[in-house]
Amino acid sequence: MPSATGIAAHAAGLLLTLCLAAWLTPRAWWRRPNLRALAVLAGGTALLGGLLGMIWGPERAGPARAPVLASPVSTMAPVAGARYHVREHLNLRAGTGVGARRLAVVPAGTRVVTTGRRQGDWWQLSVELGGQRLEGWASSLWLRRADEQLARF
Repeated sequence: MPSATGIAAHAAGLLLTLCLAAWLTPRAWWRRPNLRALAVLAGGTALLGGLLGMIWGPERAGPARAPVLASPVSTMAPVAGARYHVREHLNLRAGTGVGARRLAVVPAGTRVVTTGRRQGDWWQLSVELGGQRLEGWASSLWLRRADEQLARF
């Protein structure tokens, strides 16, 4: 069912079309009803009424979107001994920041353990790679809780 705003917008579109047609078209076009006059009225009413309806109409809700979280992990302080999965291949670094020396690349899906130290989004981690235990820093943005499902995008 059309809304009151939509009906009013198309009524205003019809009036505006009639005014514009009287001003912009030859007077002879309007002496007898014909298809050309009907097309001008119908097209103008639909176009101008739709335009006015978009301007006056209520805000339409867009498609529902899931809220975007910057990181489900980084908002929490790391608890010493907490286990996480690596989401994508992860650089384990000697210090915080992307400029710090890389110690190793931790493969996606590897389980890591936090030491409890944090500096911004950078967490100190402990991981076993190739039978060797390494400790270093990594961005928490690439970590997921051990109980969280790993999804590939």
